[in-house]
Amino acid sequence: MNGHRVLILGGTAEARSLAALLHDAGIDAVSSLAGRVKNPALPVGEVRVGGFGGVDGLVSWLRANECTAVVDATHPFARVISANAAQAAAVVELPLLTLRRAAWEARPGDTWIEVDDMGGAARAVAEMAAVRDDLRVFLTTGRQDVDAFKAVDDAWFLIRLVDPPEREGPRHSTTIRSRGPYTLDGELALMREHGIDVIVTKNSGGQLVRAKLDAAQELSLPVIMVRRPSTVGGPRVHTAAEAAHWVAGLAE
Repeated sequence: MNGHRVLILGGTAEARSLAALLHDAGIDAVSSLAGRVKNPALPVGEVRVGGFGGVDGLVSWLRANECTAVVDATHPFARVISANAAQAAAVVELPLLTLRRAAWEARPGDTWIEVDDMGGAARAVAEMAAVRDDLRVFLTTGRQDVDAFKAVDDAWFLIRLVDPPEREGPRHSTTIRSRGPYTLDGELALMREHGIDVIVTKNSGGQLVRAKLDAAQELSLPVIMVRRPSTVGGPRVHTAAEAAHWVAGLAE
């Protein structure tokens, strides 16, 4: 793989696994983290932290660092960086791969209310609160989205975050800070302790935080599920092993 240098747009478990696989294979790779999470889990190998400065900045960085491929292994809801990666790779004429963990799918016994965005999730909560007194909501969509629910005054929210919220959230709420993975027993205990009536989450997929869905099914709770945005640019795989195989194939 001499002469190959891969940029991994990371911040996910899949990105860390890919970095480890490429490192073990002797492939030069740089993992880029957005820097929004304090004390993130770091991948092996070279790491850079912080934004690029939009499409133009990413184009300049790719050229200056003589990259030969880009793997977008960011969170499924990281719309901006994914769009920037697709545009920058096209400008520099580099192959681009999207690495996304498989989305969750509703199973028999699940009650999902699927919505397209946070606004839709907030409206769904407000509609429930209008017909049910003292609605108690478990909000697990991340710190950048709490403000979507700030106008919902007829419900109480248990908000779980890794880091403090960036914006003002709902007035009637309690915030807890923790980082997955979570267990079924732990999620059941949490939801029972707080008398949760409905869960709001993004379809991020994977096993790290799936236990809340298992708990919702066991407790017969509805889940307001925000659908993923469309993937932009390049082929797509679901596992780090598939991504590593794609990178190795660039040398052939």
